[in-house]
Amino acid sequence: MYPTTLDGSTPAVHHVPVAGNTFGTAFRITTAGESHGPGNLVIVDGCPPGLELSEEDLKPDLARRRPGQSKLVTQRQEADEPEILSGVFEGKTTGTPIAILIRNADQRSRDYDDIKNKYRPGHADYTFDAKYGTRDYRGGGRSSARETTARVAAGAIAKKLIAQAFGGQVIAYVKQVGPIKAVIDDPKEVTLTQVEFFSDGTPNPVRCPNETAARNMITLIDETRKDQDSIGGVAEICASGIPAGLGEPVFDKLKADLGKALFSLPAVMGVEYGNGFDCATLKGSENNDIFTADADGNIVTQSNRHGGMLGGISSGMPIVLRAAIKPTSSLSKAQQTVDDQGNPTTIQTKGRHDPCLLPRFIPMAEAMVALTLADHWLRHMGSQLPQTP
Repeated sequence: MYPTTLDGSTPAVHHVPVAGNTFGTAFRITTAGESHGPGNLVIVDGCPPGLELSEEDLKPDLARRRPGQSKLVTQRQEADEPEILSGVFEGKTTGTPIAILIRNADQRSRDYDDIKNKYRPGHADYTFDAKYGTRDYRGGGRSSARETTARVAAGAIAKKLIAQAFGGQVIAYVKQVGPIKAVIDDPKEVTLTQVEFFSDGTPNPVRCPNETAARNMITLIDETRKDQDSIGGVAEICASGIPAGLGEPVFDKLKADLGKALFSLPAVMGVEYGNGFDCATLKGSENNDIFTADADGNIVTQSNRHGGMLGGISSGMPIVLRAAIKPTSSLSKAQQTVDDQGNPTTIQTKGRHDPCLLPRFIPMAEAMVALTLADHWLRHMGSQLPQTP
């Protein structure tokens, strides 16, 4: 798998530390684990001391990400009970690394025995072989979305931190499934209750706050599931209460780090913020947001086409992003592929998979946005001169 030199020989391999399992600068997370291993682990480093924290704080978002919660998602049954192993004493963070373990309980590795030498369309099987020369074929191993349990647990800490630090909150929801688009007039007005429940109090399994669109989405996903197929869509994420000034010029722009955060999640095919690609059809006079002052004298803009970031630095307006999510690649219907020797074959995936990834993607997206904001807030605070009493 290694490249050869001009004379055809294999060059000496210089081993360097393998990056890619850590995210963040001041508020850092490192994850470990595979889909069918004993569990997934996250170490959160940089959380300030004194933040009240318990396992109960992590459970709500893990329950939202959990498989088996409705017929619209995979039927793998996992309790996803977090275990805090370090970094918390007498109910508060100590400032030392926080280690959290979420154990796997319902692996069915036998479902993958028949396809372990076949490359699943849309998956990372071939690219993992190309990179490492080996892979854990059970459920996708490290490339599985099962790894995101660790991120969601860490994201719950980041959410609590930014809420306490500056009143920030992150709410995500499903905006589109297939051709069905929900009209959301003002993203910052969407509440968690609207995302999680219908007006009659029953659970909203698709997590779209527009009830009419949500019920149509549910019908479409169910029809797709019965046809042994899958469907994609768009998630919208709104971070409100974010102070102006977060983000670094040039390479560490807040928008760049938010883009990386969302692109690091499985199945994300596109990310935009504010007006996004719609800006391509506008003139400058139509796209600009006019500055003004609110009743309290704060600088704001009359509109928010810039999505809460200018020059890669937060403007104080709500940060609004969207992520395009591809249809689930694992299908129970037969598809053409090749095996690891290049021989043509067919493949049918027996594992339990989501007919639409969007409902469970929502807490994952919230987690990554919150982690990025917590990181940039700590970086910003670290760059300020201490105040003289």
